[in-house]
Amino acid sequence: MRVSVIGCGHLGIPHAAAMAEIGHEVIGVDLDQARIDRLNTGESPIYEEGLPELLAAHTASGRLRFTTSLAEAAEFADVHFLAVGTPIDADGRSYDTGQVFGAARALAPHLTRPTVIIGKSTVTVGTTRDLAALLARLSPAGEEVEVVWNPEFLREGHAIDDTLRPDRIVVGVPSPRAEDAVREVYAPLLANGIPLFVTDPATAELIKGAANAYLGMKISFINGVADMCAAAGADVQQLTEAIGLDPRIGRGGLNAGPGYGGGCLPKDVRAFTASARTLGATEAATLLRAAEEVNESRPTAALKLIEQTLGRPVDGVRVTVWGASFKAGTDDVRESPALAVAALMHQRGATVTVHDPHAVHAALRRNPELDYADTLDDSVRDAELIVLATEWPHFREADPKALAPLVADPVLVDLRNLIDADAWRMAGWTVRQLGRPAQQ
Repeated sequence: MRVSVIGCGHLGIPHAAAMAEIGHEVIGVDLDQARIDRLNTGESPIYEEGLPELLAAHTASGRLRFTTSLAEAAEFADVHFLAVGTPIDADGRSYDTGQVFGAARALAPHLTRPTVIIGKSTVTVGTTRDLAALLARLSPAGEEVEVVWNPEFLREGHAIDDTLRPDRIVVGVPSPRAEDAVREVYAPLLANGIPLFVTDPATAELIKGAANAYLGMKISFINGVADMCAAAGADVQQLTEAIGLDPRIGRGGLNAGPGYGGGCLPKDVRAFTASARTLGATEAATLLRAAEEVNESRPTAALKLIEQTLGRPVDGVRVTVWGASFKAGTDDVRESPALAVAALMHQRGATVTVHDPHAVHAALRRNPELDYADTLDDSVRDAELIVLATEWPHFREADPKALAPLVADPVLVDLRNLIDADAWRMAGWTVRQLGRPAQQ
């Protein structure tokens, strides 16, 4: 099948590569000529596990190519995925769907035959309806252009695996013809037993928001409990394991840490909160806003733990932060909790050096006031405190004995509960972990 993917960012590039992997001929579209040129050489402008191999393989085979021309994409494909960005709007509470409608307006004049547009971007409920009306009005094919909403549930760092082996595929369809097109696109995945959940577009739009809002509340819940554990001298890690065994709760996503970040979860919780208010569900909005407030408090909670460990304020202290990306497996630093903690310590007078195996360059653009190191050894040299803020295996596998002679004072605050604290203590380190007793 011939498909296009419009928008080549953290969503569009992995999706285009995955569609080629399952056998489709794919053309990706983006306005950035430099990005297109780079992609056509098989090189990815973003880091995502497994993506470089797929890009290289399928651009070389000719199954995947990239262009800046929507006319070329319209001529080539009968199904178009919309994967453009929907950042948070100027009001800070809703999605800016300007790129979605802008891409549709630019594509519309080239749609001269029956076509299915499959939206992947996260949007406000009602967007599918409005987009369908716009395309019917502006396209030569008129109402033969149909819009389906197929929200993504990708975890950054696992986008390829989550596209090729998702736990479910959700589609909001306006007609049996549109559903048939979706089934044809995803036929190789459906043949592997992946469930297809078919609903109306409005429900599909809300499913994505509800899923991420629930996950945000789950993370905020366990972070709030981590504060209780810290006050009581209890162990949040043991608590989490115990309550996670309850099938009504589950262990997935129930990890205490410096908060959620990235390009999806924060904006999705904000926008879903705003939707609840708009729809008159004020109690739901209050619940969601409470989850946001817990998440917003995490850098301050982390600073409190850091200063308790030091026994003094961070002013004048040389601190190394391990981690810049908002989570492991990606170079995405949008709303990164690690950088939020680093920036807060910098504001309080600390000298902060950041190290990340993949996200240093992205972090430097976002937080140029911080110092950066490309290697683990360089990052810790003469540091008085190490703060582990992103859960990269690179940090879990670090050798505490080899690192200890490089630091001014072997003290580590693990905000992800990632390392084997006992092994580090045996190597002479003082270790504190989030929501856990000082000594276990």
